[in-house]
Amino acid sequence: MSLKKLFVLFLGSSVIACGPKVSENIENEFVDDVAAALADGGNINPDAFEWTREPAGFKFEDGILEITTAPHTDLWQRTYYHFRNDNAPVFQIKTREKYFSFVVKTDFTQSHQRFDQCGIVMYLDSENWLKGSVEFENEEFQHLGSVVTNNGYSDWATTAIPADVKTMWYRFSRRADDYCIECSTDGVNFSQMRICHMYAGAGEISFGVYACSPEESSFTAVFSDMKITECMWKAHDGQQPDES
Repeated sequence: MSLKKLFVLFLGSSVIACGPKVSENIENEFVDDVAAALADGGNINPDAFEWTREPAGFKFEDGILEITTAPHTDLWQRTYYHFRNDNAPVFQIKTREKYFSFVVKTDFTQSHQRFDQCGIVMYLDSENWLKGSVEFENEEFQHLGSVVTNNGYSDWATTAIPADVKTMWYRFSRRADDYCIECSTDGVNFSQMRICHMYAGAGEISFGVYACSPEESSFTAVFSDMKITECMWKAHDGQQPDES
């Protein structure tokens, strides 16, 4: 809050202060973590991250985050299973920027129980969020997939990948209230996993990483190489948008 000039009237031996009163409750200015990262070559301030539910254990040092999951932690809302799970640990930064990409490498070498998972997330509230991850299935294959939850109902899109894949890169991109999730095995060549619209995702959002173990399990997921870039999900260059 800027300082304001204080006018003072001297009336005889009395001193009367006149002018605007400075509020004792100073509202903190919003710090846009994406804008700050872009101004610093894409580097994310480690202190910008905030937990929505802390995990069983974690370590964040030199840009490498380790999350140790607790059993029976998950994110899911209603569809097909008819249950609501909303207790997975989520580690996020916040932004009002409309166009950007977020890249992260995940290592899930320790996953071993069905549905053990880790990946990227945009968690707005319990009924509006998305995630992309690899979920352990068995010794033969696992699921690379994404979940989009709008207005309290989740969907799930997956494809089977070999069980010996133990690392995966993700790129999360925003274009206003539309979003794209991509994956990569080398951090260079990315393939589209999902394009979606988020009804609650038009304004300020929070996004980052998560890990969880929906069944009786615990493992440690490792996240590294987190970076913000300009939006790598470019505008469509074919059919033009309908006139509004």
